[in-house]
Amino acid sequence: MSAPALDLFAGPTALRRLQREGLRADSFGTVVGASGGPKWFVLYGLDRYLFGDFFAGREKPLVALGSSAGAWRLSCLGLQDPVAGIDRLAKHYAAQQYSADPDIDEVSQEAVKLVDIVLGEHGAREIAEHPVVQVNIIADRVRGLVASERRGALMAGLGLSAVANLFSRRTLGRWFQRVVFHAGPPAPALAALKDFDTRCVRLTEGNVRKALLASGAIPLVLKGVADIPGAPPGLYRDGGITDYHFDLPFQQGEDLVLYPHFYSHFSPGWFDKSLPWRRPRATHYHNVLVLAPSREFVRSLPHGKIPDRKDFVRMDFDARHAYWQTVLQESARLGEEFAQLVRSGEGLERIRPLDEAVRKP
Repeated sequence: MSAPALDLFAGPTALRRLQREGLRADSFGTVVGASGGPKWFVLYGLDRYLFGDFFAGREKPLVALGSSAGAWRLSCLGLQDPVAGIDRLAKHYAAQQYSADPDIDEVSQEAVKLVDIVLGEHGAREIAEHPVVQVNIIADRVRGLVASERRGALMAGLGLSAVANLFSRRTLGRWFQRVVFHAGPPAPALAALKDFDTRCVRLTEGNVRKALLASGAIPLVLKGVADIPGAPPGLYRDGGITDYHFDLPFQQGEDLVLYPHFYSHFSPGWFDKSLPWRRPRATHYHNVLVLAPSREFVRSLPHGKIPDRKDFVRMDFDARHAYWQTVLQESARLGEEFAQLVRSGEGLERIRPLDEAVRKP
């Protein structure tokens, strides 16, 4: 028998409820999507099942909260045909081609094209006005040197931010204001936030496109997005800077949180990726179910890893595209395994305590 492709982790509240009730879509009130560029390709097959089957026909409100690539993925859930949306995102993201030495303008233009393809003619309105799915997109409004588009100044600002973050995540508030663009009420997890200055802005047909572009505007890779309709004036950058894998109080309310993630560990913010001691508080994840590809599954992929942005440099287009297509195809195994767990109700003993993945405070 082959090793499972999917690992499951749950906080104590989620674990008790899942053992009592099984995997029911209505048990979940929030679904979460992390930053990470093309890492999300490993979740594509799982997303297709969640978007097209697990949450299909839902009448109870569902918050879809994401930053950067996670916001792009979960915004598809707010489309009239969410599976077609995630298919467009995967197909055209994986097929991106650049010149031998692309500059920030070229990369930014490709991002605009991709968002326009995914949204299509009516997608912005569908997301903003969806009767059930409440998309929440996180972007960061920037201040000081980080608001400069001059490379030297921006690098200096990011360097200062990274050094300050070594001592405390709270120091990031000097340069970054978290802005959440939300359809419907703001996500419950945002109500108790005290880490950074946070503004909530209503998501409308007129700002969906810019909110998505801002949420994915990686500093030094893509240009910041200026003056988003309905939001405080200024320049906006990647929401993963403050909320890379999230350290948010998900325990608000009785509903569980579903978190399909490409890792079984978490870095709260972008600057925390190289800080192994910086992990979310376990109390924030007590009602969360995490679905992640198993180590065995990842080892079975080409190159023994999931995709990442460095693939643009490591590989030419043909090699990268072939590799990414294989990952997209193989990711169907994750969706099939989760579907079997939902249908049969068997195998929930595989769920492991989430304390193995997040640090206790």
